[in-house]
Amino acid sequence: MVPRRALPKTLPRSTGSASAASSRSFAWGRCRTRSRHKIWSSSCARSPRNSVHKPSPAPRARAAAGKTRSRVRVLHRSKQMTDAAHQDLIRDQFTRQATPFSTAAPIANEAALKLIIDAARPGPDDRLLDLACGGGIVVCAFAPYLRHATGIDATPAMLERARALAAEKGITNISWQEGEVEHLPYPDSAFTIVVTRFAMHHFLDPAAVFREMVRVCAPGGRIVVVDTYVSEDPAKAAAFNRLERLRDPSHARSLALAELKALYRTAGLGEPRTSFYELRDTVTNLLARSFPNPGDDKKIIAMFETAITDDSLGIPVQRPAGSKGGDTLEYAYPVAIFAAGRH
Repeated sequence: MVPRRALPKTLPRSTGSASAASSRSFAWGRCRTRSRHKIWSSSCARSPRNSVHKPSPAPRARAAAGKTRSRVRVLHRSKQMTDAAHQDLIRDQFTRQATPFSTAAPIANEAALKLIIDAARPGPDDRLLDLACGGGIVVCAFAPYLRHATGIDATPAMLERARALAAEKGITNISWQEGEVEHLPYPDSAFTIVVTRFAMHHFLDPAAVFREMVRVCAPGGRIVVVDTYVSEDPAKAAAFNRLERLRDPSHARSLALAELKALYRTAGLGEPRTSFYELRDTVTNLLARSFPNPGDDKKIIAMFETAITDDSLGIPVQRPAGSKGGDTLEYAYPVAIFAAGRH
């Protein structure tokens, strides 16, 4: 519809006689009437008779865009709430796990740490960052080979353990940072070695974390990921992840080897060098350093028991000779070490 001109607040003041002013007023009014008639006529000519008025496409598009923006805002807020809740869950779990996890023999295994150091190829001028550093075991193992090492973790209790370990070993070329690894508080290319161990399976978006690792790694540096991995069989992978979520509610998802390698290829780093080892322990020790929800420990033992005969978890599980209790079962989690250079 053509917009109607606004009426003037006051008519022009006449400089002639009253009759002349009246004549001009009549003429002006007649002109306005004709104009309105033309507008009405042209509108009727364009619209079919008895048609239902439909809003123009522009208002509909604006309304749809508004609804889309509203949905995006709701989804964004929902994702933020999900991420925040998951971070709270991680902090809760690892506040309780801080001491038992940091002192567990399989976690501090020196032979396994040497494999990680060999994969990273550290030198005296290197600057290392360990994401989700936990109790500082990896940082302290690397420190003698580097100029400086930094550990970042979201759980203050874990960082307390890390500081205590560094003080115990007399290591001084280390700094610690509390923070979330999804948004690292460091500039681009700040480090020459970026590593994370036993953490990828806790991230809701491991690809986003890996991109941050690449961002803060300088060209020529190395990016190292160490984690457990699941079977390529979807059913076994799902069962293993279900077991781990029962054991540790902050567990998100362990990835398959192909998925972990894809992180490197997608980031343009090519095919990573890969080495393997096994994280061996008993279910008794595993549960001693875990904090499942009440009653879930029995479900965990039952899943390990079943896996002895049907390989439902995709990992080696066995009962020691002469053992009867399910909680004395032995298991071996497969672990992969990936390393590639930053171009």
